This record gives sequence, structure tokens and C-alpha cells, in this order.
Amino acid sequence: MAVTAGAAPRRNGPAWQPGSAQLRRSRLLRFMRQLGLDTVDALRERAAADPAWFWEAVIRDLGLSWFRQPDRVLDLSEGLPFARWFPGGRFNYVSNAVDRHAHGPAGDRPALVWEGEEGTTRTLTYRQLLVEVSRAAAALRALGIRRGDRVGVFLPMNLECAIATLACSRIGAIFTPIFSGFAAPAVASRLNDCTARLLITADGFFRRGRLVPLKEVADAAAGAAPSVERLLVVRRAGRTDTPWQPDRDVWWHDLVAQQPDTLPAVETEANDPYMVIYTSGTTGRPKGAVHVHAGFPIKAAQDMAHCFDVQADDRVWWYTDLGWMMGPWLISGALLLGATVCLYDGAPDWPAPDRLWATAARQRITTLGLAPTGVRALMRADPDGPTRHDLSSLRALAASGEPWNPEPWWWYFRKVGGGRCPLINYSGGTEISGGIVAATTVEPQQPCAFAGPVPGMAADVVDETGQPVRGQVGELVLRGPWVGMTNGFWRDRERYLETYWSRWPDVWMHGDWALIADDGSWYIHGRSDDTLLIAGKRIGPAEVESAAVTHPAVAEAAAIGVPDEIKGESVVVFAVPAREPAATAGTTGASVADTVAAQLGKPLRPAAVHFVAELPRTRSNKIMRRVIRATYLAKDPGDVSSLENPSALDAIRDIRGEGGWLTSPPAP
Repeated sequence: MAVTAGAAPRRNGPAWQPGSAQLRRSRLLRFMRQLGLDTVDALRERAAADPAWFWEAVIRDLGLSWFRQPDRVLDLSEGLPFARWFPGGRFNYVSNAVDRHAHGPAGDRPALVWEGEEGTTRTLTYRQLLVEVSRAAAALRALGIRRGDRVGVFLPMNLECAIATLACSRIGAIFTPIFSGFAAPAVASRLNDCTARLLITADGFFRRGRLVPLKEVADAAAGAAPSVERLLVVRRAGRTDTPWQPDRDVWWHDLVAQQPDTLPAVETEANDPYMVIYTSGTTGRPKGAVHVHAGFPIKAAQDMAHCFDVQADDRVWWYTDLGWMMGPWLISGALLLGATVCLYDGAPDWPAPDRLWATAARQRITTLGLAPTGVRALMRADPDGPTRHDLSSLRALAASGEPWNPEPWWWYFRKVGGGRCPLINYSGGTEISGGIVAATTVEPQQPCAFAGPVPGMAADVVDETGQPVRGQVGELVLRGPWVGMTNGFWRDRERYLETYWSRWPDVWMHGDWALIADDGSWYIHGRSDDTLLIAGKRIGPAEVESAAVTHPAVAEAAAIGVPDEIKGESVVVFAVPAREPAATAGTTGASVADTVAAQLGKPLRPAAVHFVAELPRTRSNKIMRRVIRATYLAKDPGDVSSLENPSALDAIRDIRGEGGWLTSPPAP
């Protein structure tokens, strides 16, 4: 989930500073005052030095309750990589996220609001949500699902998607969220790895006005996953031709409607797994990060409260899919805070390129989260789209998932937020349960930067020897435990240790290049395995991409390094052309390379610039540079199951090995 800064710190002052409204409202400032601390940096330092003190204070601040109080806050008896939080405590996050709000004055407040691509909307209050979750949990039990069983959730972002995850957790089952755009083999690989007994899916959903036949994909996946015994099917598309196996398939609406309105939450242990969420790797099978009840949901809520200032009167929408960690993060974190979760299961630019802004205005969104790549695409498609809608409800913009360039950052800040909303840059990962570094609503903001570590994260930047560095790029690491750290990979302890803990003793190496600037701002410079090493100079791809998109013919770019006998590596840029014909007329790849060289220096001039119609990306809009590089070099690209547009690789295959320049971009 790395967000890369594409620019150096601004020296003429911050882009945004908090006003009196943000300071008066701030939940973070109230928390700090209760702890007797005057600055956010003081909180960061105290939390890093004494994590048990900090997380005990967070539990109080969030108002969370236990079935049984924990014996202590932190247990490091198995070593830092396997830190256990709140041992002995009994805690089911759903009772805190749903029941406590439903039984109180917030019962009639909207908990979930959903809008479908075709325009259908539905709302559930907290009281209604409690009934639906209880019925769904009873339905799971009727299908034989018990505590500890694994359940695949292969659904678009509709109400049942949230209800299904909550229902699994309510009875102590472990759900696996699965990207709704996956093909059957990718779904099956995850079901097989966690030996899921049940798959929850839908008859289909709509994407750009066309039916996505999800049930057929689920059927094929279940056929390749022997552990799957039943399919529970949500009627989302209203199909009359849904393929059916009567001895295996059950309609959600039929079974759930038969269940009682009440079912108490199981008294799960604090460290009982509640979710196994898979992340793709460069090689081998996907990694199943194990998360627990008193982990991921608490970290999500803490980040929302202290970085985004989400409170009970907020309506939070992050454009995401359940298979990306921001889906479970959105659902669990916002509900724990008593806010309203907004869900949307369609394309952001259909039937018109301003659909996302229209939806945000219609639903009166207060906190809006997007991937920077999505911002770039929407900016390119309709630069004035946000200005045609009333976005005055927005209090905070948010971004995570991919590199920023300055131009789209400013566009998002000015056109969407009107220059009045903080833009909360947020970077962490699936195994983190949220953010490592972030901006906040109470600190000045530099374009594309982070204010510092998320409170509670003992983050640092180190050189190749593991020593702290400032003012230069190094590895992003964590030196202490945090609530939300994964309890390892599912059935793969050694892979977890090798991935994160093998470089330096008791230091989590996250795999991002980072920089702490002289003014204290933090910058992430991309994945360390994406970093380019050109003639001995290390540079993040985002710096090259930021330079490339300053050329008027380039709307978006991805930079990779390829072997070079002299330099070690050379830069190759894949560029998406601007939509305006006037901007691309007469353009050559060489002119784009000249633009990069003028900004970064001649040694970093790209050896080739290839214009392509689109870049390969995930549903969460993350550009897959490793896949671009492997395809271009005719190597194994590893796991590509998360790609939304695998056809984008065809153009890269066609041009790989050609070298030289494309004389002009294709017609926009």
C-alpha cells in the first residue's frame, strides 16, 4: 500500500495548515490532552518507547469493551515477530462494532449505505445491521460453519459483503476476502490454501453496465477446491439464468430470512484469528496474512480516529474492493467508531467520467479515499468533473496505494477538496493492518508527503547496515510491535520470518524506500524491489514518472529498470498519452526522454519510451511495475491474478526487445 512522494519538500511553506475548525474537532488532540502531551511528535515518541502504555490508552480512547479483561497488554515471550496483544482477554470485535451502537442512542444512525452502479441504493441503521448480522451468522451455523472454520467471501462491495464478514466474525469463523475481479484459478488457490469449507458469492454484479457473471467463476473455483462444501449465493444481479447445483448451492435471501433476529457474539479470544487476507508476491503462492480480533480492527479504528479524525457523524467512503485490505479496513474501522460506511460496487467513471464525484455528493461523503492512480485517471478523463458537484460535505481527502505525482496531488487537493480539506497521505500494508506513516488533520501538509509515523508505529529509515539515516533515502523499518501486526502467514511461519524479519535482528523491514527530510516530512520512494540503480545512483521510479508526466503528451507513466552493460541498469518508461490530440501531435519518445533528462540529469535519461494505451493495474489502481518489467524482459511475472486489465500486458509483449523509440503516441 505504499504511497510514493514524487516531489521534494516545498520550501515556500506548507500546502495546507489546520484551521480552528479542525483543531476544535480533533479527536487526536483530545486524546493527547488526556495523556498530558502537547505535540503529536511527543505522542509518537512516547508511543514508540512504550507501546504497551500507548495501546492500553487507545483501548480506553476507543471505548472498547471486553467479555473478559486481558491478563496484561503485551506478551513478547515468543519474540518480537510473534508479539501477542491482550493475552487472556476475550474480545469479539463485532460486539463492539455493531451491538454497542445498536443498543445505544446511535441505534437509528445509518451504519451502512450502499449504492449500486445502476443507481439502486439501500441503507441499514445500526439496529437493522445487528439483526441482519445475527441472521446471517445463524445461517452460517445452519450450514455447519463453526468457530475456526474458514469461509471465502467473493462478493462485490454491497451490503451483504459487509454483513458476511461481520457474520463470520460473530460466530468465530475466519473469513478470507477475495477480489471480485479474480478469475477462477486465483479464487481456487486462496480457497485451497486456507481449506475453506464455504464460499459466499453472488449471482453477478454490474461493471460499466455489463453483467459480471460471478457465479460461474465461483462454480469453477469451487470445483477446483475440494474443501468447499457449500456455496451461499447473494441475489445481486437478479438473474433468472443463474447456474445452480441444488445439493450444494443455497440462496442467501432464502436461508437468512428463516433465521432468528438475535444471536449473541461468540466470546472469542483476543488473539483468535478472524481473517486470512492474501497478498500477491513476486514468486510462489500468495501470502495469507493472519489477523486477529484484537488486532486489525483496532488498528483500523485507531488510524481512522487519529489520522483521519473519523467520528460518529462521519460518512466514510474508500473506493476499494473487499480483496484489497482497505475493504475490511473500511468496514471494521468505521463501524468500531460508530460512523457510517459507504459502499459502491461499480466503476468510478460510468456511465459518465464524473460518476465518483456525483456519488460522493449524493451520499454526502465526509471522508473520501482513493488511490493516486485513480485520481490521475479521473483527472485525465474529466478535469473539471468535481466542480460540477456539491462536495461541500467533505472534511478530509485520503489517498493510499500508489505513487503520487505533484500535479494530480494538487488537482485532488484543489478541485475535489477546494483547497480547504486536508489530504491524508497514508502508507502501510496488508500485514500492518493499516498505516506506518500518515498525515493528520492537525499538522501542516507538504504536497505528496507524510507528517510522520502513525502514532503507535516505531518507524525509522535506515541504511544498508541498519543505521538510522536522515536526508537520504533508506529502508523503511519498524523497531517495535504494534496492535494489528500480522500473526504470521497462514501455515507458513518461515516465509513470514524470511520476508520481514531476516535482514536485521528484531527489525521489521517493510520493503519500501523512504526519506525523512530536513523539515521533518516523510517521503516514501516506492517499493525497494522497484527501485532503479542507474550508474550507481539509486532512484525511485516515481521520480522518473513525475518527470515524464510533466511532458504535455504524457498523462501517466511507469518506469522500470532493465539490464545495461555499461550502467548496470537503464530506465525504460511506458507512457499513457494525453487525451488531447494537440498535446500529442508530433511527439516522439525522444522528446519525453529529453524532458526526464532535463529534470533529473543526463545519466537518468530513459533508454526507451514506449507509448501504450494503458498500464497494467490492480482493481485498487496499483500499477504493477514488477509485472511490466518481467513481461518486457520475457521473464516469469509471478502472481498476476490481481490484475484488473491483463490485456495491457499484450502491448508490452509486442514491443519488448524492440528498443529504440516509438515515433509517436497512438491516437488517444
